[in-house]
Amino acid sequence: MFNKAVLVESLLVFGVVLSVHAVVWDRFSWCALALALQAFYTQFKWDRLLQQGGAVFQFRGAANSGLLPASMVIPLLGVVMKERCRAAGIVYFERFGIVVASTGMLLALFLSVLAVGITKPVPTNTCILTGVAGSVIIYTMKHSLTVSEVIEVLEVLLIFVYLSMILLYLLPRCFTPGEALLVLGGVSFVLNQLIKRSLNVVEGRGDPIDFFLLVAVVGVVLLGLFFTVLFTFMDSGTWISSMFFHMMTAVLGLGVIMPWLYRLIRRNPLFWLIQFLFQTQTRLYLLVYWTFLAASACGVVFYQNAKRSSESKKHQASTITRKYFHFIVVATYVPGLIFDRQLLYVAAVLCLAVFIFLEYVRYFRIKPFGQTLRHLLSLFLDERDSGPLILTHIYLLLGMSLPVWLFPRSCAPKGTLPGAGALVPYSGVLAVGVGDTIASVFGSTLGEIKWPGTKKTFEGTMTAIFAQIIAVALILIFDSNVNLNSSYAWILASVSLVSLLEAYTTQIDNLLLPLYLQIMLMA
Repeated sequence: MFNKAVLVESLLVFGVVLSVHAVVWDRFSWCALALALQAFYTQFKWDRLLQQGGAVFQFRGAANSGLLPASMVIPLLGVVMKERCRAAGIVYFERFGIVVASTGMLLALFLSVLAVGITKPVPTNTCILTGVAGSVIIYTMKHSLTVSEVIEVLEVLLIFVYLSMILLYLLPRCFTPGEALLVLGGVSFVLNQLIKRSLNVVEGRGDPIDFFLLVAVVGVVLLGLFFTVLFTFMDSGTWISSMFFHMMTAVLGLGVIMPWLYRLIRRNPLFWLIQFLFQTQTRLYLLVYWTFLAASACGVVFYQNAKRSSESKKHQASTITRKYFHFIVVATYVPGLIFDRQLLYVAAVLCLAVFIFLEYVRYFRIKPFGQTLRHLLSLFLDERDSGPLILTHIYLLLGMSLPVWLFPRSCAPKGTLPGAGALVPYSGVLAVGVGDTIASVFGSTLGEIKWPGTKKTFEGTMTAIFAQIIAVALILIFDSNVNLNSSYAWILASVSLVSLLEAYTTQIDNLLLPLYLQIMLMA
């Protein structure tokens, strides 16, 4: 029997798919529709495998597989990026959008085939749908991609397969299948892009800040894999292991990551970074302001832990308390988006690297701060942190940053896209910083009418939509670069669809909602 909440979530995803392809209809539209239909049916096979414990790896509990909403993110991002760059006449990035869409479809299809293959007895109807969808996708790729692009797509698939086998084994209960598709698919694509650009560095394509993102993401992932393997043979909680951890981090950073970045940007990375950060007085003011906000966030953590008495060790922070960090993040990102988006881009990359490094310190119990971090962060855990890693704060950072990182700057010569596309960099602020925060606060305090099959409330969702519309009006007032060109109905529909998706999804909303809002605004 189909779960009512999952059905509504699926209908909302189909609504996004149909809305996008009503505006952008091409040969990939048939592929997207076929992929969505087969992902819908395969999703229930994954759900049954998770309930029966028949999945190959241990996935996060208290959530459905999330295959359909995750399967459509990367293909739709590629399609809307292709269309925007085609309109701008940038052929290189138009082809890049086609590669992104094709890669996303192939990764989603692989995950579906995996579920069908391990389901007993073999589901005949789902197999037929998966075969038809696969045939449509492969036929379209054959007539859309060059040989080098096909090889690139297959390279990403190969990296994804190996990365999934390693990380899902090492990190049980950290992801649902859908979240694994998004996170590991994204990391696989970044790794392949970094290898490709390193080999073709003579061409000189790309902005240094793009290379900085690629090297930082790949660097922290490789660092984690190295120490995970190392600490299977030695105790990570001793002082000797901790000293070795810090020493090897410095060696890998200065001996591998820095030279790699130097090869890409053709200058000293440290000097480039310092010059970039302090290039203008505006950047200096923003850095001082962000430092104050970071100190405020740390103050909230210490204050909440100080309130935890010895008699209430199982006490957890309330929803409203956790949303303090959402308000702080909004206060961080909005000035950066208005005054200096390139600085925000680089600062977000640095924050991501720091967050992941601190999570390594906590996870491996690296002295002298590992145990302290475990104690401080345990107060803010929720049901989504069921695995060995604490990822919710990293997902919050990713949700706010991905619209900034994925914004097609080369296809927006004036620094902004026309119409609703001008709000694309604000997708994280609107969906997570404003919408999700307001929905949680008002829903938990004032909500009485629950959406069928969920714990979310009608009042929370409606308040979130209203708050996002107000936020759009404030952005229009304070950001002179935003010109919506009377696309208000599309913005209202986009915000409403994503807010309803927040009410029904059991996936990590901090990661999923900004991407769907970005897709809708770019369409």
